[in-house]
Amino acid sequence: MSKLILASASPRRRELLAQAGYVFEVHAAHIDETRGADEDPAAYVARLALEKAQAIHAQHPEAVVLGADTTVVLNGEVLNKPADLAEAEKMLRALSGQTHQVHTGIAVVSSSAQRSHVETTNVIFAPIPEEELAAYLATGDSLDKAGAYGIQGYAARWIPRIEGDYFNVMGLPVAATVRLLAK
Repeated sequence: MSKLILASASPRRRELLAQAGYVFEVHAAHIDETRGADEDPAAYVARLALEKAQAIHAQHPEAVVLGADTTVVLNGEVLNKPADLAEAEKMLRALSGQTHQVHTGIAVVSSSAQRSHVETTNVIFAPIPEEELAAYLATGDSLDKAGAYGIQGYAARWIPRIEGDYFNVMGLPVAATVRLLAK
């Protein structure tokens, strides 16, 4: 494979791609991430993943570029990264006791092809006890994650079950990424 570039600043994506055995560079893409008014959440992450990969590929045309974007969807409402603790608390209260979807779009752009995929995982949340919610919010961990939580951290205590790819909820569906890079 040509030089591989991950078009993402996410430390979780870096960890997962490295765990999958890839050697790569990281170049975060800076694109407009505004969602269209009627844009379907799965189409939204697919578009952003592709635009990120295309933006970095334009700067490094010799490379294979992997772009990714993740969002959380509850009852049709997109929950991206919260702007502040108040918004994080509102999101977590909404997720409490509910099932939601995590969509991750991945895209690979090279000089010869563009391929993309969207992975969806259902995440079942138990009710969140007030004292645990307060303790989690105090850590500040909720501020840099879509939906205001990371499945791999403290919030795991509220997730009794998922339906789908665990790594998708972390931000990079590893098996789907490996398949997409192999094509």
